[in-house]
Amino acid sequence: MATISWVVSGAVKVLTVNSGRRNRPSPKRINCINETNQTDIYFIITGISEAPELQALIFLLVLFIYLFILGGNMTIVVLVCLDPQLHTPMYFFLCNLSTLDIFSSTVTLHKILISFLTGDNTLSLYACMSQMFIFISLVCNELMLLSAMSYDRFVAVCKPLHYYTVMSPCLCSSLASACWASGFVESLPLFVLISRFSCYKSREINHFFCDIVPIMKLTCSDTSLSNLLIFICGTFLSIFPFLFTFIPYIFIIQTILSIRSGAGKHKAFYTCSSHLTVVILLYVTLICQYLRPTSMDTLESSKLFSLFNTAAVPMLNPLIYSLKNKDVKSALKRWWFQLTTCSVRGKHSEVDNRYSKSKALQFQERVPCKSCAETAALQAE
Repeated sequence: MATISWVVSGAVKVLTVNSGRRNRPSPKRINCINETNQTDIYFIITGISEAPELQALIFLLVLFIYLFILGGNMTIVVLVCLDPQLHTPMYFFLCNLSTLDIFSSTVTLHKILISFLTGDNTLSLYACMSQMFIFISLVCNELMLLSAMSYDRFVAVCKPLHYYTVMSPCLCSSLASACWASGFVESLPLFVLISRFSCYKSREINHFFCDIVPIMKLTCSDTSLSNLLIFICGTFLSIFPFLFTFIPYIFIIQTILSIRSGAGKHKAFYTCSSHLTVVILLYVTLICQYLRPTSMDTLESSKLFSLFNTAAVPMLNPLIYSLKNKDVKSALKRWWFQLTTCSVRGKHSEVDNRYSKSKALQFQERVPCKSCAETAALQAE
């Protein structure tokens, strides 16, 4: 989805490049920064806002959001790993989704925190390209993972008697591995092409991380091959996950509507509500970020939607799965009860140990030892 915005433009540029050169007037010459050594290329990240009076507030807000993302998603990962009742295919994929959210938020938000603490808002070319490659790969991985979770919900609702047979541990591990690998493999050729750009209009990136859109707008190099590759990768990594995510829900809705009892319909819809909420939230955010009309395509709006995608969505995912899911809430209550019980038992045992030691000391004071008694008897004689 991160590359959809360049799909149409890439196809038009590749197909009409020759005919357009004959009719259009020669553009004004733009002074580009051309570096022969790519190690000398660096970029200046402007951040969310350039206003000095807002930097402290932005830092505190981003720090709170980042810590909330880490705490919420790490809680889900720990619960799924430690609670035996959550060792099911659904929560196995949820654990992978929480891990992805931790990685994606760390990749994009860490530069805001580091820039405020150190005052250094520059990024080398390799650091910028690496950040862009990891972010695009993680977004693609998340889209593929949501498709796998849709298939899991399809089997759970449409074929409940065969659920654990179909969604075997081997199949779940294979699907998760394929989701993790697909994004990195598909993003690698695009990363190689973009990292070879050596001519840029400016060193300043009006964003809070290196995204593909500002980099492509900033370069003076030939982007025809990159646009073609973006068109191919965007088709595979956006349309197919979209279809694989929403087509199973057509059959799920049909199955739910065929259930006669109201309780059965509520239970079937309840098993899919959390995942469907996350899917709609992510796709709406990505569409607003990359498929906006040209009249609304401003740098400030792009940063706003990017911030919502990289910060708000990973922050809301744990809330959605914890507030709308009885199993997660029950697991939280169980572990909280165990923690409080262990702490109370520890305090009681400490009090008992102190009490027993004091009793022993009192007994030793009242009953003198044998050697002391003999010494007292000799002194009396």
